[in-house]
Amino acid sequence: MQKVQTPAAGVETTIYPVLLMISLSHLLNDTIQSLIPSIYPLVKKSLVLNFSQLGLITFTFQLTASLLQPFVGRFTDRRPQPYSLAIGMGFSLLGLVLLSQANSYQLVLGAVALVGIGSSIFHPEASRVAYMASGGKRGMAQSLFQVGGNAGSSLGPLLAALIIVPFGQGNVLWFSLAALLAIAVLWRVGNWYSSNMARMKPKKQATLDDRPALSREKIAFSLLILLLLIFSKYFYMASMTSYYTFYLMDKFHIGVQQSQVYLFVFLFSIAAGTFIGGPVGDKIGRKKVIWFSILGVAPFTLALPYAGLLVTGILSVFIGLILSSAFSAILVYAQELLPGKVGMIAGLFFGLAFGMGGLGSAILGRLADAHGIRYVYQLCAFLPLIGLLTAFLPNVERKHTAA
Repeated sequence: MQKVQTPAAGVETTIYPVLLMISLSHLLNDTIQSLIPSIYPLVKKSLVLNFSQLGLITFTFQLTASLLQPFVGRFTDRRPQPYSLAIGMGFSLLGLVLLSQANSYQLVLGAVALVGIGSSIFHPEASRVAYMASGGKRGMAQSLFQVGGNAGSSLGPLLAALIIVPFGQGNVLWFSLAALLAIAVLWRVGNWYSSNMARMKPKKQATLDDRPALSREKIAFSLLILLLLIFSKYFYMASMTSYYTFYLMDKFHIGVQQSQVYLFVFLFSIAAGTFIGGPVGDKIGRKKVIWFSILGVAPFTLALPYAGLLVTGILSVFIGLILSSAFSAILVYAQELLPGKVGMIAGLFFGLAFGMGGLGSAILGRLADAHGIRYVYQLCAFLPLIGLLTAFLPNVERKHTAA
């Protein structure tokens, strides 16, 4: 592999090889993560689990993946850890090996907790690398980073349908090869990171240069709105990633493999929408992207519970495309509210995303047990209306020019 070139001092250049490597590692990381809900039909049958127990598996993973992230980000804002990326992937590798052999509910919980710890280490530092390599194109860089993860999330169910569902849980072990590849890529990224720390402004300088002209109260209020929008987005996402296959099997009486293909189509649309959101936000403003992404998806979510199988598939594509464009815009908007705290903000928002996904999965699992899986989709259809809160966000972003 050719050495990644470093620009001359003071020249702000987008380092695409680094962005592509961090995006690839995100793809591999999230492919591993997406295996967890993809094997739910198998473990539900083999371990005789109910929806509440499946929700607790997701909650355990999301809890370990979310709680540590803000602390990892805060710590690395002060003391960057370039090689923590590869170390975090090592935890995911251990979790995969354990998951492939888990023959009890407790071992499954332990395995997904290890994968969650790996994710909590990976995301804040990987997001910082995307910021460092962006050359000022922050929305584009975060979207390129995110699209790798969402592509991995879409590949996981498809690969599970081809490899794990037909041949058994033990074949999860094959995906340890993806973790090993990711460790190799992330070690190389760590080498670039360790020699390019000067690309991050010191915290005080970043704050003086980039701080928006807003009071602390207004910044805190804006962050609260962004967190509520994350709640809306990821509670709805939890209904799709954890229970969409069961919804399709219950309502339309299709098989596990066919339902996994529908899940793949939905997750692939998320990957496409993610790539669109960041660059568009760089050009027209992130607030407009947030408006469209959260509130604009409402007509489609409201129609989904009443559609036939074909239309359900089509609606899920629009839902994935529109809803997924929000995260990069929300994250960069928040980083511009609090300049100099890139890692902490990334950890907070990635952590909240995972936390809301896990909490949503647990709560929605209980609702599915109590009222049926179709009720869950009728209720979640109204979540995007929380997007109306975007009206209260201030216009803080400035256009950035990159070399």
